[in-house]
Amino acid sequence: MNINKILVAVAGRGLCEEMLNMLMDVPSIQQASVTVLHAVPSQASAQGMSEKLEQGGKILAQAVQSIKVDPTKVNPRLKQGDPKDIVCQVADEENSDLIIMGSRGLQGLRAILENSVSQYVFQLTSRPMLLVKDDTYVKKLKHIMIALDASTSSKEYLDLALSLVKDIQGGQLILAHVNKDISGKSSEDFSDNAQADPVIAAALESVKRMGVNYRCVSAVGKPGPEICRIADEVGADLLILGSPDRRPTVAKNLVDLDRLVGGSLSDYVRIHAECPVLLARTSAP
Repeated sequence: MNINKILVAVAGRGLCEEMLNMLMDVPSIQQASVTVLHAVPSQASAQGMSEKLEQGGKILAQAVQSIKVDPTKVNPRLKQGDPKDIVCQVADEENSDLIIMGSRGLQGLRAILENSVSQYVFQLTSRPMLLVKDDTYVKKLKHIMIALDASTSSKEYLDLALSLVKDIQGGQLILAHVNKDISGKSSEDFSDNAQADPVIAAALESVKRMGVNYRCVSAVGKPGPEICRIADEVGADLLILGSPDRRPTVAKNLVDLDRLVGGSLSDYVRIHAECPVLLARTSAP
């Protein structure tokens, strides 16, 4: 997967711009074009709309000024409408390879009731998303962690992780796999010899071929909490996790309410991880 077109949805808090700047330090990303988007919700009066558009224009201008990207590669867009719909619409128009958004880290029903933009976009788009929570400290990308699984699509986001870390000076790729076992009693416990974990072993061939500095971590338990724990322990600057497109195939424009209440692994990790999370979209099994 190559990242050639990035969409950054800005809201005036500055975190997405910081995240983009850190990402643009990665050699494989530096030639990407960037669309900077600010969506202004419709207002009840023409005067209110005019004021919000003026305010939105200032937010957009500040965001463009703060990002370290060749100005010829930046496309600022100020749009009127429901932000969650606008982000999905513009991502499709621009054929974006990656969406960067801020997130308040709201969970389940609260996210629905408080109209969480990132939650809805997370559910409705099939494009990779990089989410930055409001309380996240954005750091220079050195330690990139990938949460592996046994799916065939795991190779896709392993390739993405390798493309990011391979040219980072002093960079390290952390290969992590959690053997799901709620009881904690599993014969598949490779905690003391992570490279013997079959899922990690399958990925190591590509990693060694690329000559990338790596570290392996295997664990047993509930995947969500364990992935977040490992990311914290290894000091991950970015966590990459495969996230299936769970929208019903017969109702692509409807939100999958089952997933909106926070039952998925990717939903848990995006809420609880202490570092930015890149949800690499994969085909649902």
